[in-house]
Amino acid sequence: MIDNIRNKQKIRCAIYTRKSCEEGLEQEFNSLDAQRASAENYISSQAHEGWVLVNDHYDDGGFSGGNLERPSLQRLFQDIREDKIDCIIVYKIDRLTRSLLDFSKIIQLLDEHNVSFVSVTQSFNTANSMGRLMLNVLLSFAQYERELTSERIKDKLEASCKRGMWMGGNIPLGYDAKDRKLLINEKEAKIVRILFQNFAETASITETARELNNLGFTTKTWISNNGKLHKGKRFNKSNVRRILNNHLYIGKVKHKDKLFDGMHKPIIDDQTWQKTRELLSTNNKIQLPSSRVTTAPLLKGIMNCGICGSKMTPTYTTKQGKRYRYYICQSKHKGNNDLCKVGRISASETENLVTDQVLNFLKKPEFIIHTINAKKDDLSENKIINSFKTIDKIWDELFPVEQARIINLLIKQIDIKPEGLNIRIFKEGLHSLSTELAN
Repeated sequence: MIDNIRNKQKIRCAIYTRKSCEEGLEQEFNSLDAQRASAENYISSQAHEGWVLVNDHYDDGGFSGGNLERPSLQRLFQDIREDKIDCIIVYKIDRLTRSLLDFSKIIQLLDEHNVSFVSVTQSFNTANSMGRLMLNVLLSFAQYERELTSERIKDKLEASCKRGMWMGGNIPLGYDAKDRKLLINEKEAKIVRILFQNFAETASITETARELNNLGFTTKTWISNNGKLHKGKRFNKSNVRRILNNHLYIGKVKHKDKLFDGMHKPIIDDQTWQKTRELLSTNNKIQLPSSRVTTAPLLKGIMNCGICGSKMTPTYTTKQGKRYRYYICQSKHKGNNDLCKVGRISASETENLVTDQVLNFLKKPEFIIHTINAKKDDLSENKIINSFKTIDKIWDELFPVEQARIINLLIKQIDIKPEGLNIRIFKEGLHSLSTELAN
């Protein structure tokens, strides 16, 4: 490979630099500059071999060497593919990568395009077998060091959790962080207690979120490390459920599947926590249907809330062993729109109403005539007319899946409002159904 390069009049050299963290990059002369200066001096020492420095800079500040997802490195690879580079110069091999697997991929790319690789401080290059051997040895140690560091971090994390230390992350509502310790914020802790109390009384996450919003409460307002203010938002099912399942509120720290006594004070007592667990584990709450056939959501996907425009989703609730089906406004169900007046409606009543409208439409003379005109065999017109007279009986004999198929073929959209339904019909669906019935 190197012989091919030396046959060229000039060897175009690209310098690649990398630093794992962003700390210090704001300095006038930082680590990336130091790496580049050493590489430039090395290239100058090889000027008699025809080595010249390309103008482009390939610098990745604040990127790990554990993967190849780095913008400047990807740009370097692209320039290699476009035959703009003959040799890559780095300060140390781990600046390019710390992974033996990734390095094998890089070497394969370099071989395909006759590009060599040189490390300034480790006195070898990929032009000879000895350089390749040393390179693999160094990479093996670099990967070992990386994995060893990772194991140390995991061990330290587990040891800290066993001591009850909070290991950072998003600060939970009800606490403030000071010196990496959680201190109770009494104003926010009041919201947390009201949340748990309301859920214990209603057994409903949605109602709990709605009540918190009615009281004017919001999620935690916090300031990020860069000084950006993140204002609290309205409560919804997701953040209420997350709070109800957070062991920090009973003074515990969780690591994997283990719980440890935390160094912080609890906000919720054990009795309230246990009652919450029991309520969350019960099945007496609205769930998504498990089977289209058994629950027969005839209008799934075609019915919208006429107030807020959200989809009306089929759901059910079980009381005393009996299942009750509903269609529920998704926006209101999630606690995002308490002003929506639709809420949830009985599935059976709505489906019966829509079915009656569809069957009445199929009995209209114009539809029957269209079907007669579309027939392809010698089926008599009287037989077709008589069949439509008993369309109700035929409909009841169809499987729920077939009923749903016909409804979706005919109806484009249903908008439901407190005052009634607005049904929009597919013209193309009418033609398709009449042709199908005629055949």
